[in-house]
Amino acid sequence: MDIVSFIKENMIVAIARRVSPQRIVETAKALEKGGIRLLEITFDQSSPTCIEDTAASISAVKEALGERMCVGAGTVISEEQAVAAHNAGADFALAPDTNVSVIRTVKELGMVSVPGAFTPSEILTAWNAGADIVKLFPAGNLGLPYLKAIRGPISHVPLMAVGGVDENNAESFLRSGFCSCGIGSNLVRNDLINAGKYDEITALAAKYASIVDAVRS
Repeated sequence: MDIVSFIKENMIVAIARRVSPQRIVETAKALEKGGIRLLEITFDQSSPTCIEDTAASISAVKEALGERMCVGAGTVISEEQAVAAHNAGADFALAPDTNVSVIRTVKELGMVSVPGAFTPSEILTAWNAGADIVKLFPAGNLGLPYLKAIRGPISHVPLMAVGGVDENNAESFLRSGFCSCGIGSNLVRNDLINAGKYDEITALAAKYASIVDAVRS
């Protein structure tokens, strides 16, 4: 599987934050049933067991769904976490920041690198360090006018919009130069997951999948 092409084709990355390893497989299945094929499982930096928990969740989803779900590790802010993500079977690694050493480690491990950036300098630093896609974060706060301003001189770098993206603006981001969008609590709702309402997660996923269909057509 060409992971970069798969991300650009499927466009919507569901971001799972603080979803327990016991619930992550059913969550992934619910998302896949609704048409979402990209899942980011984040490292919870406030948890002393975040490396073990995130690695366990990535491994469980990969074992249960195989190539039906492309799985990434999120909030990868250290080389140790990059190695743990790789060993667990992650296909790609995302970060909130531009850390050249982490980008290079991710690439050396054979994963797709999606670091976060805020400014034109950070975007180009990440790209020149080997990033495959750069995550513009927080995209919702920066807004489409900011994107249009930077796309002129930086039109060659594929960008993922993350932060403040929802069903009301995702299509606008995708039609305005972003190759993909990351959706967190607007899609992977922990209240629904903890209540076992996976059918509602599937319904939300289907809404975002329909946005992808509209953009493709």
